[in-house]
Amino acid sequence: MERERQKTRDKRRRTLIVAAAVVGVLGLATVVGVIAANTGKGDKSAKAGPVVAPSGATGKDALAIQTGKAEAPHTLVVWEDFRCPACKSFENNYRDTIHELEAKGLLKTEYHLVTLIDANMRGSGSLNGANAAACAQDAGKFTAYHDVLFQNQPEEVDDAFGKNAKLLELAGKVDGLDTPEFRSCVENGTHNSWVAKSQEAFRAGQFRGTPTVLLDGKDIFADQANQMTPQKLKEQVEGTAKSSGSGAAKASPSASASASASSSARAKTSSKTGSPAAGGASKGAATGAATGAAED
Repeated sequence: MERERQKTRDKRRRTLIVAAAVVGVLGLATVVGVIAANTGKGDKSAKAGPVVAPSGATGKDALAIQTGKAEAPHTLVVWEDFRCPACKSFENNYRDTIHELEAKGLLKTEYHLVTLIDANMRGSGSLNGANAAACAQDAGKFTAYHDVLFQNQPEEVDDAFGKNAKLLELAGKVDGLDTPEFRSCVENGTHNSWVAKSQEAFRAGQFRGTPTVLLDGKDIFADQANQMTPQKLKEQVEGTAKSSGSGAAKASPSASASASASSSARAKTSSKTGSPAAGGASKGAATGAATGAAED
């Protein structure tokens, strides 16, 4: 009887050992599976791939998309995010003035596209939207598509631009943009690594948040005591051009990230307060952009 009891105990012990081993193997498999499933998730800009700049990109490392005439005497540098509410406020308030000054040959604009909101709110709308805008640049339709994206910007917490179908739908609002080439560029994320490099340049420049707007190297929203308005921007550009005798004044150097970092760094604020630029763009915009427009 004692031998039988010992056999039973030995059998039970072997069963427990085998069960524990099975659980351990399954647990390890689960961990490996989770790691594999999450590899590459999160910030899609982290995916490896060649840096493909859009057609006609300019500036340091070809990270800017330029609009207006290259020989314009003044340069406006704009760092913005297609998911950023303060950027939409800036665009809504300054769009017509910028287009007018560009049409007169007095101003050229260099757009740098970044992905702050993706990092702060999660998602990929900033990245996908920027890539799609770069694809529109390839098609010679950047300005029109850029404006359409901001005019149709979803709520900050809504990652609608993370869906290529939405970006392609909005492309239908721009004549001649929705082509097989454009669709392939959007769906393949052709310029994703270029957008990621632009975001790296933004961080390196220590800018305070989005939008950051520099006129001939000077942050137009740095002076909170004398806030910029579209009319003041127009007067500054037209006034300087007139004082030089004509609209063909000497062109100022392009304000790239490396050239303007020192001026913008003085205006850097805490990520908890949002972008002061929102206050310059329109009253109340800072509230809407507080969670996503400042550097995280």
